[in-house]
Amino acid sequence: MTLTQILVFSLSALIIGNLVPARWRGWLLLGGSVLALYWLQPSTPIRNLDFWFPSMSIALTVFVWAVTQKHVRGQKETLTVLAGLLIFGLIILLGITRYIGPLCCITPTRPPSIFPILVFLGLVSAAGVVLYRLMPDKRTLSYAAIVVILGLFIVLKSEPAALRVSAWLRMSAGQPADQALVSDLPWLGFSYLAFRLLHVLRDYQSDRLPAYSLGDFVTYAVFFPTITAGPIDRSQRFIGDLRKSIDQGAESSSAARILSRLNPDQLTDGGQRILWGVFKKFVLADSLAMIALNSRNAVQVEGALWTWVLLYAYALRLYFDFSGYTDIALGLGRLMGFRLPENFDRPYLKSSLTAFWNSWHITLAQWFRAYYFNPLTRYLRGSGRIIPGWVIIFLGQVSTMLLIGLWHGISWNFAVWGLWHGVGLFINNRWSSWVGPRLRVAEESRWGTRLLKFGGWLLTFNFVAIGWVWFIMPELELSLSVLANLFGF
Repeated sequence: MTLTQILVFSLSALIIGNLVPARWRGWLLLGGSVLALYWLQPSTPIRNLDFWFPSMSIALTVFVWAVTQKHVRGQKETLTVLAGLLIFGLIILLGITRYIGPLCCITPTRPPSIFPILVFLGLVSAAGVVLYRLMPDKRTLSYAAIVVILGLFIVLKSEPAALRVSAWLRMSAGQPADQALVSDLPWLGFSYLAFRLLHVLRDYQSDRLPAYSLGDFVTYAVFFPTITAGPIDRSQRFIGDLRKSIDQGAESSSAARILSRLNPDQLTDGGQRILWGVFKKFVLADSLAMIALNSRNAVQVEGALWTWVLLYAYALRLYFDFSGYTDIALGLGRLMGFRLPENFDRPYLKSSLTAFWNSWHITLAQWFRAYYFNPLTRYLRGSGRIIPGWVIIFLGQVSTMLLIGLWHGISWNFAVWGLWHGVGLFINNRWSSWVGPRLRVAEESRWGTRLLKFGGWLLTFNFVAIGWVWFIMPELELSLSVLANLFGF
């Protein structure tokens, strides 16, 4: 998000959350989130792809909703039709801006002509209706949806696959295929959208998913404050907040009552959070970016001291950048009455690697814990085989962190970064179990406790910082070179 976009979103959140009558709030959130999805989408050299990526996000969301929801009649069906008309109407309107000259466009480039847009929307509508109304048993389809989402994820995160797809898309658009690049496929927020949709599909398969209207579900999936950098919210919590926000003000309609709903605490908390996020992102993170470690300066710097300076600058820059965007998202949500889940809790001040991962990208760690780590360890414990507890913990932690690494990108460097943290978490777990009872005497002393916490913090912070070398470098050889430089080899 740029500063202009943050300002527009802040004003929109202020109006939607405090000045708009409650009965219109849900519709404005839905329409605003759909428009923001197209506005935030980065440009791409492949013709019209910056229009089709957001459209595919909407289509995937509609399909998952249709697969996981039972067909209901009456007023709820009417609301579903109205939500579909609003969503598709906005997409058609965006396509029409192609022909309006100076009013074109909120997408980075001109949208495609209106005919392929109408064909696309017709196909999505037909498929959605069939899935929602005519398919009695949709559990098998839910597994197929998971495979499709994971397949798209692998294509986008794997460099060889992304290059092939880029070349094919360029050929389809009448552009030279030999100029294909991995960076041609910047699908905005797909990683976060995929995790939200996978969560819904798994909860549906476990019979834990409530009934949602189409409008509420699409708003949850592409909620404009969180689509770029999270957090990964649960549908039950978010839609509960959305319904509560609408229901609380449903009786107000007059201007006086609308103004009386202004919540000073909500405005103050939201505004302060947005300003703090802007400061962290555009002042601290962008300033640190000038000296932070990257693939270019990694081969230019000489000496261990300056390599450590660059590495620490990168560690801080990454935190301020990511947590800054999170603060902005949480602040925007607060202005509209949403309490989005926290994603960071001073992670670099923690004195163990376990505590670090309980406070860094919290919603991602919770997602993997709920949908991978816990089911895996339960299966291993109940498989009928006698597996030592430490083996179960090792397999669970290492494989979980490996998947988190590959979530960032399917490459050897991200895999090694995940294994680095997986093995580190296992060692931390075993060390805590062994050394805890033996340090009770030291913990009874105030200075002993402080010394242990300081030593744990120093070790944890540097372990995490060194791990960022695998994260930022594009190749293993370059990572090893930087590590050798760090330790004076």
